[in-house]
Amino acid sequence: MTSAAAPVPVPIRIPVREILPWAAFTAILSLVLLYFVGSAQGADSMIHEFVHDGRHLLGFPCH
Repeated sequence: MTSAAAPVPVPIRIPVREILPWAAFTAILSLVLLYFVGSAQGADSMIHEFVHDGRHLLGFPCH
């Protein structure tokens, strides 16, 4: 009776140079989204209603 050895997983290395542009893009996009959600007041009610629950989730007052 022979037993086969299980293959050992090899971690994949991703260079920081490849991650950095995507991390910066994600950070900028997140800040723009946060600004969009935080600045929508009653002037344009369609945007306000669209992000209403998100405003409460993030702690922005809107009433």
